[in-house]
Amino acid sequence: MGRDVPALVFTREDRRRYREKMHTCLDVLAQMLRESTFESERPKVGLEIELNLVDDAGMPAMRNTEVLRAIADPAWSSELGRFNLEIDISPRELTSGGPGAWEQTIRDALNHAEERAARVGVHLVMVGILPTLAESHVDESALSGDPRYKLLNEQIFAARGEDLRIRVDGVERLSMYADAITPEAACTSTQFHLQVAPREFAAYWNAAQTVAGVQTALAANSPFLFGRELWRETRIPLFEQATDTRPQEIKAQGVRPRVWFGERWITSVFDLFEENVRYFPALLPLCEDEDPQTVLDGGGAPQLGELTLHNGTIYRWNRPVYAVTDSGPHLRIENRVLPAGPTVADVIANGAFYYGLTRALVDEDRPVWTRMSFSVAEENLHAAARDGIDARLYWPGVGEVPVTELVLRRLLPLAHRGLELAGLDASWREPMLGIIEQRCVTARNGALWQAETVHHLEKSGVGDRAEALRRMTLSYKDYMHLNAPAHTWPVD
Repeated sequence: MGRDVPALVFTREDRRRYREKMHTCLDVLAQMLRESTFESERPKVGLEIELNLVDDAGMPAMRNTEVLRAIADPAWSSELGRFNLEIDISPRELTSGGPGAWEQTIRDALNHAEERAARVGVHLVMVGILPTLAESHVDESALSGDPRYKLLNEQIFAARGEDLRIRVDGVERLSMYADAITPEAACTSTQFHLQVAPREFAAYWNAAQTVAGVQTALAANSPFLFGRELWRETRIPLFEQATDTRPQEIKAQGVRPRVWFGERWITSVFDLFEENVRYFPALLPLCEDEDPQTVLDGGGAPQLGELTLHNGTIYRWNRPVYAVTDSGPHLRIENRVLPAGPTVADVIANGAFYYGLTRALVDEDRPVWTRMSFSVAEENLHAAARDGIDARLYWPGVGEVPVTELVLRRLLPLAHRGLELAGLDASWREPMLGIIEQRCVTARNGALWQAETVHHLEKSGVGDRAEALRRMTLSYKDYMHLNAPAHTWPVD
């Protein structure tokens, strides 16, 4: 939902017009899928990373407006919380440059931003949930200044009619109520984009759904929330609850949540957009002037503004995206399950594993999703979020096994094969997928390092949990800049 929106009050007429416009957009999309040419000859990949802002002591810094002004780069934008920023890395072909080209591009962008932010006393931390964040940091005053966030907050609470209940039972327990959606801002993610042809979209989306649990287990990096040690990837349950528009009675009726894994394998990208319109009322019913049918009939590529805005308020873990660029319309999958960090090297390794594995699964004669129930894929995601790299996940043909064993024996060779099919030779693949291999061999990732470091500091008598989290965050920031993968970080 990156679009700027005005501050306003919606009427019943606004909602009726918006619904009609969305159905028109759906009809036009269906026609385009049958008749139009989408940009897909040389598919591109893209990346967005959300980051946290801290002061010199490692505490949250509510200063994203000042930091954006200091960075002065249109690739950077605000996020939901005043302690968040997001960078959008320019799309590229997967085989562009050498094996380290994408990594260097990202590192250069982050180093530039860190240098500029440091001038105003702020630092960037790439982590799934900022460990020093407290409940007192996420009231309504923490919302970013852009009117779209205030409007989204108002609409979610208007739909709920009551405060948000957030409860996570993990190593420890968190139970709280929130009167704003700002707890969602605690969730900072890495989002991988993959452009695909319409005819291949369903296969790639199904493949992405099957591997979501594996991705999450390997890359878990969010073990602490508001001072409690919870799940290894606490972003997953937190995000599911922090934007929930359903009061308890509506949940009991089986109404679907807006943060949604889905409920079935698909046969077309149209299935996802049609589900969005059929199941979810509009949060932001803002109509555009464009008549999409007239644009299409005139030989143009319609923006489908109402449909895409609505799509941006439904938070699928693998979200379909329709967009129009100078090259024409295209479709892509936005993979949203992974946390930010710990390092750029880890992020690039996660991307290589995802892109390679999905490519290989799509190429299989008997797709894995035809041998696996959709509900099991969802169960894998939650088991992975809860237990991280120690998770046991189900995979067809092998049953329920440790995720590290599954990756080393079966999925890592597939990822290599997929990247090879995409045109990456061994000299490109080995450095990236080697990080995934060693993560599995050592059974270590960012979440485990965070938890072990905090426990070590607590036993060392440095102070209470809050002080241990603060010191761990400062160490994390230092190691992040060294760019050595997190499985190599010492606990000290």
